[in-house]
Amino acid sequence: MKVVAFNGSPNKEGNTWHAIKMVTDELEAQGIETEIVHVGNKVIRGCVACYQCVKNKNEQCVLPGDEVNGWVQKMKEADGIILGSPVHYAAIAGTMKSFLDRAFFVTGVNDAMLRHKVGAAVVAVRRSGGLPTFDQLNNFINYAEMLVPTSNYWNVIHGRAPGEVAQDLEGVQIMRVLGKNMAWLLKLVAHGKGSVPEPAREEKTYFSFIH
Repeated sequence: MKVVAFNGSPNKEGNTWHAIKMVTDELEAQGIETEIVHVGNKVIRGCVACYQCVKNKNEQCVLPGDEVNGWVQKMKEADGIILGSPVHYAAIAGTMKSFLDRAFFVTGVNDAMLRHKVGAAVVAVRRSGGLPTFDQLNNFINYAEMLVPTSNYWNVIHGRAPGEVAQDLEGVQIMRVLGKNMAWLLKLVAHGKGSVPEPAREEKTYFSFIH
């Protein structure tokens, strides 16, 4: 089994990375392979609503010049996905948001590629805005019909200088428990395949409120 984590911070080894690493350390202790992809320092254009990914259905965004399509394939191949972001004005960091908008649109219109994979969100914040950012990350996970492991509180950890989150003992426990629960859920899903039938996927129903 493998989990791929996406670090949405501009800082390669800032507090978002430390939070993700706390989770992946627990996964690796359970024999699960992990990879952390640094998204936040890249130049990534936002979705332009061209709908070419809907038309082509080739698992690719048509916008050139960045790594989004390669990351989409990493998501496809993984059993679990972690989305990590710092807090910028009580919201997801901009580059991470651009990546998520495009990647989740592509995966969604290509036979719901992330459906029933295990997905978790983690947030690193100095002071405030952690819960709105956590909610925003979970919107992507929930819409993709992913399976969500929980911890013993919301997955938010506090710190300012890189590495300072290690002093947030409650936050450290939250990440540790999340990693253990995520490993357990991944194993349950793997164990159930072939013995517990998945519910059939339903095509999305769209309803317009304007008539």
